[in-house]
Amino acid sequence: MGRGPQPFGDETMNGAYGDHIKVQVHGHVAIITIDKPPHNHVSVELMRDLADALEAIDKAVDLRCSVLQSQGKNFCAGADLVSRESAGGLGSVNPLYDQAVRLFSAKKPIVAAVQGGAIGAGLGLAVMADFRIASPDARFAANFVKLGFHPGFGLTHTLPRLIGPTKAELMCLTGRRVKAEDGLVWGLVDEVVPLDDLRKAALSLAEEIAENAPLAIVATRKTMRGDLAAAVRAQTDKEAAEQGWLRDTEDYKEGVLSVSERRVGNFQGR
Repeated sequence: MGRGPQPFGDETMNGAYGDHIKVQVHGHVAIITIDKPPHNHVSVELMRDLADALEAIDKAVDLRCSVLQSQGKNFCAGADLVSRESAGGLGSVNPLYDQAVRLFSAKKPIVAAVQGGAIGAGLGLAVMADFRIASPDARFAANFVKLGFHPGFGLTHTLPRLIGPTKAELMCLTGRRVKAEDGLVWGLVDEVVPLDDLRKAALSLAEEIAENAPLAIVATRKTMRGDLAAAVRAQTDKEAAEQGWLRDTEDYKEGVLSVSERRVGNFQGR
């Protein structure tokens, strides 16, 4: 289905943005589903479609909050470094980050329902949301250094803002996977629920927000988030510059290969 604003307001009405973003209205809540299973890898096009959906939701008077969920095994496993589509996205990081800034510019609250992996850009998507409800199998990783790469998606700004600089640096320098229960202690996750209850719990929180005065919700969120979109814009410019030269190194080629082969990289510092 084509991209573009869809009419909202009827609980039975569905909307589609591109091939992989679906929107369903449930009362005052918009349920956004990334439908690119099993791993929901990001691309510039998918991010643009998601940003288009959020902008349409912002314009819909009846909608006050969103749930961001995904089909398949993983919430979002980042970029598929083997596929041509994702390789093209990595080769054009600025267009990808342009869309990331649009996501952070959304006016209404977002609750993410996270199952499986939220890796790399998928971690960026999860952190973009206001709240994260996770299933016990959820795991979060900024695995860029394992690829011989620099973190992106504004994570060098948003992750310290969420969990503090020390834990953010720990995640970014080790590339380790943080389990849902540990993420709960760190403040990376707001609630851990059984997988079968994940979407229900995310919707319940979104409905709790949406029962309040809509203008007050937007105003309060704007005050508390501050100039987050502008900060992400500035940070992604820095991240893109570092990624630009690292992409040309032998370590990056080895990192992509080692991750695809599920082994530790043999890095040489060149």
